[in-house]
Amino acid sequence: MEKTKIIGIGEGYFVLIFVFLNKNLHVKKLLFALCISTSAFSFAQDYSVPAASPRQQVEQQFSMSKITIDYGRPGVKGRKIFGELVPYGQVWRAGANSSTKITFGQSVNFGGKIVPAGTYGLFIVPTEKEWKVILNKDFQQWGAYTYDPKQDVVDVTVPVNKLADKQEWFEITLNPTDENSGNLVIKWDLAQAEVALKPAKPDAVIKITDKLKEIKKIESDAAKTKG
Repeated sequence: MEKTKIIGIGEGYFVLIFVFLNKNLHVKKLLFALCISTSAFSFAQDYSVPAASPRQQVEQQFSMSKITIDYGRPGVKGRKIFGELVPYGQVWRAGANSSTKITFGQSVNFGGKIVPAGTYGLFIVPTEKEWKVILNKDFQQWGAYTYDPKQDVVDVTVPVNKLADKQEWFEITLNPTDENSGNLVIKWDLAQAEVALKPAKPDAVIKITDKLKEIKKIESDAAKTKG
């Protein structure tokens, strides 16, 4: 009776290779090599080539919903950034690789202008002393090569501040200023700019928040009663 032996089980899915001990040695070697290749493929699925401009996603609670930002983070790497790598007066993708995406879970006041809830491409036209920050309907393009100003939703112009310490990696953050507002902070190299964010309808937000608090209190009291 011929014997069998299991010599490989691929992680994440089953690959069973049976070697018939009485068969040709070359067949055994071939099956063993196949097993090793399968294992290596499974191992490689957990890794990727390091990115020159790593992708980052920022998600933060904002008022009654949240804001999510997805963007690439290029490094300074000894280069002159604004006015050279990023030319003044030209639209820039506000990051690296595919365009920066920003998603609002509720309508917001973006630097004084109302923006409906949704996902937008974030672009910047920099100058030495101020930046025009743009929200565009097209958030799926590569860089700003197909940027169309006709797709702009809003744009706001904000002052640029000089940083005391160099920001090596491009960064976008969300800094809350109170429960219902905050600042979108963009910085790279020695430059920083901020866009103020608030709910589009603050009075409605306050009323809804009060109702939500009432509901939570009712739920809490009901839970205590059952206990």
